[in-house]
Amino acid sequence: MTTGQHRAAQPGTGPDEEEPLPTIAEQMADQLGGWRGLLESSIPVVVFVVANIVGDLRPAVIASVAVAVAIAALRLAQRRPIRHAVNGLFGIAIGAAIAWRTGDERDFYLPGILYGIGYGVALLVSAAIRQPLVGWIWSVLVAKGRSDWRQDPRLVRTFTGLTVLWGVVWLAKVGVQAGLYLAQQDTALGVARLVLGYPPYVLLLLITVWTVRRVTHESSPRRRPDGRPGVP
Repeated sequence: MTTGQHRAAQPGTGPDEEEPLPTIAEQMADQLGGWRGLLESSIPVVVFVVANIVGDLRPAVIASVAVAVAIAALRLAQRRPIRHAVNGLFGIAIGAAIAWRTGDERDFYLPGILYGIGYGVALLVSAAIRQPLVGWIWSVLVAKGRSDWRQDPRLVRTFTGLTVLWGVVWLAKVGVQAGLYLAQQDTALGVARLVLGYPPYVLLLLITVWTVRRVTHESSPRRRPDGRPGVP
């Protein structure tokens, strides 16, 4: 090799080499905020349910909002990410405001029910028009804005199926909550909000990450010993 020649690119170091995806655990932790994020997002709802059982509506509303604000303030003071805390505070505040205005504790859960219905319908519609919402969310949160999956028919089918799964599960769980809301089962509605909140979400997220990583791995071309792409 002469002085003016460039050194041959080594396997795995070319300019087009994609960065490895985060591990399943890393992606799960990022989306859920870790175990602390799970716990902190559930505490205000637990406080509302318990306070509403042992006392009146308005003290329960005040207590749940105060706890949500305290959690957000604590994370801010500790210089920790507050995205999950702010999202939780926003949801709690809207439900609390509606319940305070109407005087009906069931209305504390109404925004979550309406959001769930809208989200479930949006998922199914996006799958029907071949623009699966789960695929676009994956592009934003995991693939750093890349939408290469749109050129891979197998990934399009995968994201479409996953989007349908998310939509069906979302509408099923919100349907249970809506039924309890209409039946005026206030305490059962609070319990359902907790039980049908993160557990299905965690399971769906795990299925999504595992499935997409498996399909992506199987679709990527194997490299020969000299670093050149081989047969998929």
